[in-house]
Amino acid sequence: EARYLRDEGIREIILIAQDTTDYGHDMGIRNGLARLLEKLVSAVPDVDWMRVMYAYPGYVTERLIEVMAAHQQVLPYLDMPLQHAHPAVLRRMRRPANADWVYRTLESMRQAMPNLALRTTFIVGYPGETEAEFQTLLDFINAIRFDRVGAFQFSFEAGTPSEALGDPIPSEIKTERWERLMGLQRQISLERNQAFIGKQLDVLVEGQGVLEDEQGEQSGEQISLGRSYRDAPEIDGMVIVEGDAPVGEIVRVGVNGAMDYDLSAKLESTNK
Repeated sequence: EARYLRDEGIREIILIAQDTTDYGHDMGIRNGLARLLEKLVSAVPDVDWMRVMYAYPGYVTERLIEVMAAHQQVLPYLDMPLQHAHPAVLRRMRRPANADWVYRTLESMRQAMPNLALRTTFIVGYPGETEAEFQTLLDFINAIRFDRVGAFQFSFEAGTPSEALGDPIPSEIKTERWERLMGLQRQISLERNQAFIGKQLDVLVEGQGVLEDEQGEQSGEQISLGRSYRDAPEIDGMVIVEGDAPVGEIVRVGVNGAMDYDLSAKLESTNK
């Protein structure tokens, strides 16, 4: 399948599953995801990017970290759907509740890949979540400093394992907590983006447009829209590039500005 996609001109392959780190487990394969990545790198060395999404921290092995760090094709990007940080909330969610394990895993990954981009998702207002438990989540986000965070308010659904817990937290509290979390993450995201100003990035160009001012008026200035290694399609930010870059190509840009979730840049080279 990877060879077929390569032959069709695909520049990025994304490995995605409910838990990619579980790959091969049903066949008794250890380090299945790491072995799969090694085989893909060997099979399609001319595919520029490979991205891993939905990896559980408890199953991110040293071997997987080594493979990701060793191969330039495998992007230093990982999506870990953590959902919360307080052990009691995680147990009510029936999820692994060892926060120290998460800290150790992320520390090992950042040591091996200093430019690692981390994405995760959280749920606020889960049944029984106290203010103290929510504060633990905020402290965790502030300590880890994720590049990207998606947050959702708990929504009751009959027939799920959480049905017996009901939906005891008022909607206004859920909304208030969601706003506090996203406000914190917005500042972290801006600071993470600002660290790239003055640096060069490779960007996969996906579209073109015309620059607009704050009133929505078109200035006539041509721009190109793309993604860096830090941006999974449709869920993360984008890089707004001055000039007309070819769609479907990977270009080198110099970052000259940062917004809450996006970067602005100037085209440096189209020879990628």
